[in-house]
Amino acid sequence: MLGLYRAITTLGSPLIQAYLGRRIKAGKEDPARFGERLGIPAMPRPEGHLIWLHGASVGEAMSLLTLIRRLQDAVPGINILVTTGTVTSARMLADRLPKGAVHQFVPVDRIAYVRRFLDHWKPDLTLWAESEFWPNLISETAAREIPLVLVNGRISPRSFKGWSRVHGFISRLLGGFTLCLGQTEGDAERLRALGAPSARSVGNLKFAAEPLPVDTDQLDRLRGETANRPLWLAASTWAGEEEIAWRVHRDLSAGHPGLLTVIVPRHPNRGSEIAQALTSEGARVARRAAGDVVDDRHDIYVADTMGELGLFFSLAPVVFMGKSLTAEGGQNLLEPARLGCAVLHGPAMSNFEDMADRMGAAGAAVAVADGAMLSTQVGRLLADSAAASALAAKAEAFASAESGVIDRLMDELAPYLAAFRTDGGGDAGGGAP
Repeated sequence: MLGLYRAITTLGSPLIQAYLGRRIKAGKEDPARFGERLGIPAMPRPEGHLIWLHGASVGEAMSLLTLIRRLQDAVPGINILVTTGTVTSARMLADRLPKGAVHQFVPVDRIAYVRRFLDHWKPDLTLWAESEFWPNLISETAAREIPLVLVNGRISPRSFKGWSRVHGFISRLLGGFTLCLGQTEGDAERLRALGAPSARSVGNLKFAAEPLPVDTDQLDRLRGETANRPLWLAASTWAGEEEIAWRVHRDLSAGHPGLLTVIVPRHPNRGSEIAQALTSEGARVARRAAGDVVDDRHDIYVADTMGELGLFFSLAPVVFMGKSLTAEGGQNLLEPARLGCAVLHGPAMSNFEDMADRMGAAGAAVAVADGAMLSTQVGRLLADSAAASALAAKAEAFASAESGVIDRLMDELAPYLAAFRTDGGGDAGGGAP
């Protein structure tokens, strides 16, 4: 099957180019950096050892930031390359990567592009986050005897069923990893069942992430604009959840005069579309990306900007996390928990199932089955600030309880890093420790 995949991705070059062209037109690729997607580097490779970390998108990339800093502390002067596949993640990392770490877009998984990428960067160690398994990237990296470690690996029960249908294929891919570290014992067990030669769990790396950044000047300004108004936040919403948030607002506005509902869509480019849809339903909407100043005339504030989610978590005492009512997967509940929010979420949390279950059992988050239940819970927490504070305190305690995961992960990586410290820097070019 790997041979068939390689043949398709090689012979399908015109289709791949057409697909990428459509992505550029849709704003899903950065035209100024498009060469990186073809494996063409945007900068020289630095001298010395280089660790390559890959995360698919924003969530995976953000979970790697603490690890990057710990790697730099463990091996002073080490070069770090981070790859992702989305424009959003690239913008986020541009502001948050420490000195000594650079970002490139991951090459499209076509042999020619992958080899061009590896020929240039010559990583000495690759750390692959979560569950985006690109066959050519993985097999070509392993073929060059570059140690390949899966960190924070996630294989949901649903993904496990799908991969089990092509067991030989996934077993060969996982065989390229020298070590697979699952988020949970369940993930590690599923990785072993799919053919990972060495799999265990040290915990979820997302527990070690730093709080999202907050612009304190902007926070003070927004607090001034919304002073004395009850407000709640629907965060990282997907299509359909904004309309649910508006129905919640209508349900609660009579009992909470001056209520403000803040919506941060998962994809900011939907801001105009969301504002138009809610306005047509009678909402009075302000848009942050349009420069609107929110005031008492507005019911809804659509915060359709990049990199400001931490700002709005800090503003709102009650937060609903999206992609969990009208879409499947959920979002990272630890992000609002770290910033003192009472956390609500829908039932579709397959990407964060273990986290949601454990937070629910600890009384650190509340699951809602539908829009009606969301309205009930938001109303309860807005009416009872003590209950909201108690829920937020439990969430914050839960989020900080397992920060030791980064120490356990660094212990697992110690044998790989030891080689970098003992050979005086070495030549660029990969190879097992």
